[in-house]
Amino acid sequence: MNAEVLIVGAGPTGLMLANQLARREVRVLVVDRHSGPAQQSRAMVVHARSLEIYAKLGVADRALELGRRGTGANVWARGRRMARIPVGDIGKRLSPYPFVLMLGQDDNERILGEALRRRGVDVQWNTELVALEQRAAEAVATLRGPDGATRSLAVAYVAGCDGARSSVRALNGIAFPGAPYEHVFFVADTQATGDMVPDEVNVYLWRDGFHLLFPMRGVDHWRVIGILPPALRGRGDLTFEDVAPSVKRAVGAALAFRGCSWFSTYRIHHRCAERFRDRRCFLLGDAAHIHSPMGGQGMNTGLQDAYNLAWKLALVVAGRAGTGLLDTYAAERMPVARALLRTTDRAFSLVVSDRWLAGVFRTRILARIAAAAMTLGAVRRLAFRTLSQTGIRYAASPLSRNLPGLPAGAPRAGDRFPWLRLRFAAGAPAEDLFGRLDDTRFNLIVIGQLPPAAGAAGPTDHLRTHLVPGDPANASELARVRIRGPAFYLLRPDGHVGLCGGRLDAGELRRYADECLKVSGDG
Repeated sequence: MNAEVLIVGAGPTGLMLANQLARREVRVLVVDRHSGPAQQSRAMVVHARSLEIYAKLGVADRALELGRRGTGANVWARGRRMARIPVGDIGKRLSPYPFVLMLGQDDNERILGEALRRRGVDVQWNTELVALEQRAAEAVATLRGPDGATRSLAVAYVAGCDGARSSVRALNGIAFPGAPYEHVFFVADTQATGDMVPDEVNVYLWRDGFHLLFPMRGVDHWRVIGILPPALRGRGDLTFEDVAPSVKRAVGAALAFRGCSWFSTYRIHHRCAERFRDRRCFLLGDAAHIHSPMGGQGMNTGLQDAYNLAWKLALVVAGRAGTGLLDTYAAERMPVARALLRTTDRAFSLVVSDRWLAGVFRTRILARIAAAAMTLGAVRRLAFRTLSQTGIRYAASPLSRNLPGLPAGAPRAGDRFPWLRLRFAAGAPAEDLFGRLDDTRFNLIVIGQLPPAAGAAGPTDHLRTHLVPGDPANASELARVRIRGPAFYLLRPDGHVGLCGGRLDAGELRRYADECLKVSGDG
């Protein structure tokens, strides 16, 4: 095989998967039917959990350099600012990236593409998947190149990261139930001045819809998103000049557009694939689920899909785990996608509802409630965990096991382990725990007890142990997340807790590895 994994689609999801597999020494081939990377995009937000993963790839600093930190969202209605919702450092002490980063999908693709090329992998553009056959020991993909010629490629696995019109999904006959919302939306990159609060998101609510203005790099550069007026729907020759008057009426007379470099209209769907895995094929990102843009979850969810699948694929391809491990991708990610569809659908339906009562609530009440709620610490933390995706849990996963001995409120199996600053040697300065974790391996955190003897818990080449010594500063930091010793946490490569408990038993660690990573199945 020239490649072990074929990745179809070179958007953020496909590029993330390719990077994660390549750094784990899995041979990948990335193809995309388009002629090159996206030049524009509707996705505008990178959340904390994605930035944590970017840090492991070594590209977080580049993302921060190109993006803008969101400090607040200003809600306007009936010509005046109704409320400001602060979001700067909303996740303080919850993540090393306690903010929302404004960074377009095109910039994310550029960053991830550059990282992939540094790993010696290039995307094959103008290359389309046209046929796919799954066999017992391989999948055979037929690719059509830019010259129209076809070639066949045998690989171990195929990852469909090819968007809402996924060829991988269609060729496997996987249904994609759902429907489009009735509204038509527009997006435009503009040069504009007005009453907008600079460097912050400005949300304009009106009786029949909304407009969002996102600050972008450059002077007076704003991304405008909104609902297309009914009178303009169905026109094939629409330009931003046709839409601008309705935007000005909603935003105010002070708004002036000096130019528009990109304009597009689109429909938003809410759909979820019936299966995320079909034997040797997987669906990720928009190929698996699409939903409303509420909360900027779409691109980030695709990145998390890739991070979840990559370490599992790498272990199976290397022969270190059985193929049953791959079933946990769908078991863990499908509930996340379905919950996201439910919550974004409810929120979005309220925001775009044409009903009179919904319009009154949207323009007179919603902003004040949101602003008041965000002054409460518990609400701010909940909002951050939800939007940032740091609160995603895999408690029901077959890979999540709790042993006795942990106090109420402490992290449990399936949780993303909390971000902490700890001392790992007497007298040493506190370190960022996330900076020490090796996400190409399992990590064992041992608190208030001795670590297992070398080899007692099984092979050590895929396990890194971190001993947290007794120290007043450590005790205080651990108490903040309701951990007290003795305790141990076995973290999966993606940072979620696999096994945890009070007293560490090397036999339990071996049993977990044998049962969860057991080499079995059809290979």
